[in-house]
Amino acid sequence: MSVQKRFIAGAVCPRCGEMDTVRMYRDEEREHRECVKCGFSDSLRLDGRPDPEQIETRVSGDRSDKAPAAVADDNPQPIRIMDPGTLRRDH
Repeated sequence: MSVQKRFIAGAVCPRCGEMDTVRMYRDEEREHRECVKCGFSDSLRLDGRPDPEQIETRVSGDRSDKAPAAVADDNPQPIRIMDPGTLRRDH
């Protein structure tokens, strides 16, 4: 018996965010989904019990390639807000 893989209309891949690239199929124990664009795949148990591990997505994945968070400035400087009506022009 061959496995029939079907595309899920309107589904968005949780990793790459592309629409209509996710297909699914079932076996005796699990329902599987996979993205044909980025290779993402995961599966759910047919009995409804959750798996103990968290799937990697574009949100929860490795963030090492992202810019570091802004660092607080240890020497804050005051700023002056000037009224444009009081500025002198030396022309």
